[in-house]
Parts: sequence; structure tokens; C-alpha cells
Amino acid sequence: MPNQGATTGENWQAHVDREEARYRDGESRLPEAADADSRQRQLTRLGNASAGAGLALLMAGRRDEAAARLTRAAERYRESFADAPPGSWGRPIGAMKARLLAGDWDGAAADAHWALEADAPEADSPIGRYAAALAFLVLGADEHTRIHADAIRTRDDFPAEVGDALAFLAAHDIVGYTLAVERVLESFERRDEYLEDIPAADTVLVLQALAARRGIAVELSSPLLPNSPSA
Repeated sequence: MPNQGATTGENWQAHVDREEARYRDGESRLPEAADADSRQRQLTRLGNASAGAGLALLMAGRRDEAAARLTRAAERYRESFADAPPGSWGRPIGAMKARLLAGDWDGAAADAHWALEADAPEADSPIGRYAAALAFLVLGADEHTRIHADAIRTRDDFPAEVGDALAFLAAHDIVGYTLAVERVLESFERRDEYLEDIPAADTVLVLQALAARRGIAVELSSPLLPNSPSA
């Protein structure tokens, strides 16, 4: 049976239903978008809603259904990017994360190339360099990842633990990665708010997927992760 969050009382189906309703409502409004800017913002909302539904399904143990919603989210994020303001690096990041959570490595690689072709490595912002680091990790270009991870991990305007995890993944340093990903998880456990109100550590899941490809995934347990005793 799918994990419905019995221990914590989390009703994952209620989250799915809410996000699907948000998606349908946003989709119905899309033809009414007055201009390109309104359309790209609406597409981003659709991406967020679909990602939220996918994450809730993933937490419930319904991986195939989750993959369909996450793939749809990646498509909406990419569709929104052409008319997005400069520096909207959250779109390719969201797309890559959604593909990784869906287990779609080919799709993640395509979105990684998209981020790099959009000049994420040349970005001045930490979020742009994060997009570059994530893209290079997806593509297995770990030597390039380290350049961008090192550029953001010491900044005051970026979570140091995430930057550390990226750097240690690129270095295949299991000890360093373990400490870093545990700190990322702890940061999620201290939160009061989550993306689309889904209580899940999505960044940890993405890091673990990348770690598994390198043979250094670690055992973690939290109500914010699927398949944990209290999830």
C-alpha cells in the first residue's frame, strides 16, 4: 500500500488533490494571458503546481504517478523560460530537479544542456551558478561542478550546506557529502514553509539521486523523506 503518512497524520492525497486543482485552474486561465510576461508567470505557476503534486505522490510511494507530474512540471518550467526575465535560473533548476526526482536522467541531461547553453556558468548570481553546478553534476562533468560549487558555498546569500554537498559530490567525498547532506536535511526540518506547502525535503532527494549515480548515497531517515518510518 502507498505510504499515506499515517504516523505524522499527513494526508498526501489531499496535497495531490489541491495541487491538481491548482494546475487545472491555471491551465484554464492560460489562454487569457494578456501578454508574454503574464503567460510565462502562469506557466511557472503550472510548473510549481505539477511539481507539488509529483512530490506529494513521491512521498506517498506512488512513483509512476509522481514521475508523470514531475515530467509535466519540467516541461512547463522550460516552456516558461523564453519570455522570463533575465536571470530566471529557478526555471532550469526546477526542471532538472523535477527530472531527477522522476528518475528521468535523459530528460535531466537535456535540461542540463539547456541551462548551460543559456549561459548559467557565466551568471553573476548564486542561483545562476547553482544552476551551472547542478547541470554539470547531471552531466557527470564533476571537475566543472567544483568550480561553481566553490563559487557559491562561501557566499552569504546561498545556503552553505547545499554548496558543500555539491562540492563533495563532485569530489566523490563520501564523508564530506554525508555531513553536508545531513545539514541540508536538518535545514529542511527547521522550516515552517515548503514549496507548494508540501512537507518534503526535495533538495535532499535530488542530492541523493546524484550521489547514488556516484555510489556514495547515504542512509537518511526523516518524516520529510519517502520510505522513512515516520513519513
